[in-house]
Amino acid sequence: MGKKAKKEAETPSKDEFDPLSIESKRADTVVLMLNSPEEVVLAKACGAICKFAEKGEENRITLMGLGAVEPLSRLISHEDQSVRRNAFMALGNMASNGDVKKLLKKLDVIPSIIARLSPEEDVVIHEFATQCLASLALDFTCKVQIFDSDALGPLIHLLSSNDPDVVKNSVECIYNLVQDVPSRVALCELNGISLLLGQLRSEFPVIQELVLRTLERITADKEARVAFREEQGLEKLLEFLTTKEYSDLHVEALQLVSNCLEDAEAMQHFQETGGLQTLLKFVMTPGLPEVQSNAVKAIAKVAQSYENRKILHEQDVEKSLMTLLAVENNRMRSATCQAVAAMSKNLTSKDTFRLLDGIKPIVQLLRSESAEVRESAAQALSSLTSGNQLNAYAVSEAEGEEALVQQIQEGSAREVAFAASVLTNMAAQEALRRNILSHGAMQTLVGPLQSKDTHLLVCVIQAVAALACDAESRTEFMTAGGLPHLLKLLHSYNTEVCRNACWAVSVCANDESTASELCKFGALEVLQDINSSTNRRNRFSGIALQKLLDNNLSAKYSLTGLLSSTDVITDGFYDPGKAQSGQRVLDLVNLSKQVINQRRPVVLVNGKPQDLRLDSPSESRATSAQSNKSGSRASSKAKHRDEDESKPQQDKEVERQGLLPWDSALCSLIAEATKSILPLQEEREQHKALAILVSGAMGGPVSAERQHELLWELHLSELKHEEQSNVILIGKIEKGTYCHRALLFKALSDKIGLCSSLVRGDYNRAWNEVLITDGTPKSPGCYPQPCKYVVDLMHSPGELMRSNSPAAVKYQCI
Repeated sequence: MGKKAKKEAETPSKDEFDPLSIESKRADTVVLMLNSPEEVVLAKACGAICKFAEKGEENRITLMGLGAVEPLSRLISHEDQSVRRNAFMALGNMASNGDVKKLLKKLDVIPSIIARLSPEEDVVIHEFATQCLASLALDFTCKVQIFDSDALGPLIHLLSSNDPDVVKNSVECIYNLVQDVPSRVALCELNGISLLLGQLRSEFPVIQELVLRTLERITADKEARVAFREEQGLEKLLEFLTTKEYSDLHVEALQLVSNCLEDAEAMQHFQETGGLQTLLKFVMTPGLPEVQSNAVKAIAKVAQSYENRKILHEQDVEKSLMTLLAVENNRMRSATCQAVAAMSKNLTSKDTFRLLDGIKPIVQLLRSESAEVRESAAQALSSLTSGNQLNAYAVSEAEGEEALVQQIQEGSAREVAFAASVLTNMAAQEALRRNILSHGAMQTLVGPLQSKDTHLLVCVIQAVAALACDAESRTEFMTAGGLPHLLKLLHSYNTEVCRNACWAVSVCANDESTASELCKFGALEVLQDINSSTNRRNRFSGIALQKLLDNNLSAKYSLTGLLSSTDVITDGFYDPGKAQSGQRVLDLVNLSKQVINQRRPVVLVNGKPQDLRLDSPSESRATSAQSNKSGSRASSKAKHRDEDESKPQQDKEVERQGLLPWDSALCSLIAEATKSILPLQEEREQHKALAILVSGAMGGPVSAERQHELLWELHLSELKHEEQSNVILIGKIEKGTYCHRALLFKALSDKIGLCSSLVRGDYNRAWNEVLITDGTPKSPGCYPQPCKYVVDLMHSPGELMRSNSPAAVKYQCI
């Protein structure tokens, strides 16, 4: 055999490319490599991009501009694990950028990310996949898509991961998701609470904090609180609170406690396991103001429940709270005042705080430099004085009125609302109300009435209603310009604002002067509109309208056509004629300024021997005072008019100056009625005699067939031209028909103390109805029921016709 020859090397295939190591310092070159078909190149490119993105926000923006996001979003689903891992790392670092998140949402990458949360996947992929989802879950649309893609189950499963970064990112993503109710419900159904509680003992504080914040959000729902208790959550939470190692997280833990203890059952269980004593211990532990304030906030939240307040009261929590008012820490004082406000919903606690001398220091906090403290102090006082007279007096003894009025003048919306509530509570006591008014409360309340804050408006309106209990306070409010602002609130479509505005108007309308001003600003029309609406009508709108009418009888008669026996006509009453519902009833000043027209005259009653203002009763008093100062000059004018009624020019001059002339003819009729009618013993005889007197003053009896011969319309027209005014004194009418005679009868009846009503019919018809008791008592103290009669003033003056009888109906109708 010959020598064996050396084997020659195989010639390389001409299709193969020799391996090439590439190094690049340009990001755009590396981004281009993301489109390579080779796994090794893709993995290295993704790794390089990850390192570049880690260096800062500018680099992430640069990578996005170079188009790196789209290929990375594809590579996270690559079949090669190293490529997937590096692509996830790069994408996870970039996902915190807002523009990157928008692009990822557009690329619909969420399903691809969720698909990589399976247990078989690499832990690094889990870390950066959850990091991506946590960033995307901050966007509402992405949050919905993550939930709809059933991501909660895999995320909850990853809470058991051995990698802390995976756990941290998973909890953070869950926290972002449970801001919405469906996610909270789903988490409970997937047993997420148990796994979250398990992470409370994590060695990483950031995970513990995220868990506490997530549990706090979840337990906002009652069903979740039940699930929390079933998983021994209260016990684990109590253990957490008693562990000094976790003291830096006790603030967050206490916030979770306040949620869990909203249910009475949880509170009872917490007390039985010593949790309540632990909570109170935090309250009384000095040196940790943030922990203390959060413990107090927990008490405030827990005390929203009636059952919980009873338990807290049994633990003497009021005493603990009072000691905290002296702490020089604004957050603590604010939290304490809020807890006092919550506990004061318990009637016994209200008295306890007063007996512990707790009201005075709270009043002093109204002058704090901290707006938060002032607001909380006012809130506490509002609760303390609600339905408690002794506490209201205690606030006054601490000189709280001035501070509360100042707070309304200078405070924020919530400060003003609470301060106004305190004043409302205090105003129930007459003495306190006068103290409040002495500090200018009515003027101060006008400003807040222009606010847009509905809660503030309701509180301020209630304060106005509570304080406007006498003519003096109403005048102050009116002088300060409060009525237009109050009436503007009647137009509010907020039910509470409108309802309380109606209440305030009903209070302000309790005297004639304020009622007259309210009518000038259109209150009657607005209230009529409200009462005609089924949606806007409320329990106070009808009362307000009735009060206005009762104190403005001219408008009442014009709008309703009826004055009852309790509606007493006084000087200054006028009949402008029948007005339609919703129509403005002009005041006498405006009516007197009108040029003479063809309409029926306005009939005025003024039997008082002195001048009356046209403007309003309050102005009348002011004019009276002015006349007293001017002395004999005004008296001589009145006397001159009394002596010579044939001088209409002087009357016109008086009217031009805003004064009413004296109706001497009416005064004579009043004197005659007083002299001749009052001595009569029988009611029937009194009404009959008065009817004859009225008929004689206005043209005497007129038969039904010859009414046309009375010529009353011509007579009134002559009077209007003689006086150069549409306003005619009733005493000057010598030819009057039904409506004039009925008005005169009513006016004279009211002057001499007889009872009669005035009813307006159609076509100038009007009549008076009187109640007369017929017969004698059947037995001592047993009188027959009075009967209603219509008084004839036209045809057979003095005849009394039984109401609804044919004769009465014929008298009332044409």
